[in-house]
Amino acid sequence: MELLLLGAGMGVVGGLFPSPLHLIALSQVGLNRWLRALMVLVGVPLVVDGLLLLLTLFFYQHIPIEWAHDVAYVGGVTVIGFAIYALIESRGKQQDEVAESPHLTYTSVSAAVLAEIAAPGTWIYWLTIAGPILSEGRLRGYWHIVPFFAGSLLGYYGAAVSSLLLMVWGASLHKAFKRRLFTVANLLLLLLGISYLLRAYLSK
Repeated sequence: MELLLLGAGMGVVGGLFPSPLHLIALSQVGLNRWLRALMVLVGVPLVVDGLLLLLTLFFYQHIPIEWAHDVAYVGGVTVIGFAIYALIESRGKQQDEVAESPHLTYTSVSAAVLAEIAAPGTWIYWLTIAGPILSEGRLRGYWHIVPFFAGSLLGYYGAAVSSLLLMVWGASLHKAFKRRLFTVANLLLLLLGISYLLRAYLSK
């Protein structure tokens, strides 16, 4: 249950953060192309995360368990620091559009995917959060960590689709709503960082 809740929380944070893929999906909903919107918002990240999962699993198969545990501390501290920094930086500032072109083209989707992959948060998650948990699966059996990744998937896609629907509903308040999502996501990220750090300390 602990891993399920942690994974779901991390997934919800990822789904709430406005991203280029959110904006492209929103433009497709505006054209009443719901299937394309869901393919952009759900299908593309599923492929990217699947590849990153395999890459992280391969990496953590070849490092000592002790190192993975130490990386978990780095992950918790980094997540807390990232959340605090983002909250401080966002005070009194408007969140601009995160993509210049929200239209659905191969170029815009490719640029959005590259932006997702290049984002520091992506690598923080996979190398310092998901990685040590994968290493825990190597030690205790991979069925033990399935709830974390199942929760992550449900949390991410549930939050991403829900936030898209809310953006559509409140289109006139789009920017204000995005600012609220950004704040809520960072507060949740702060709590999850503390929780993850405590889990790393208690599991040593």
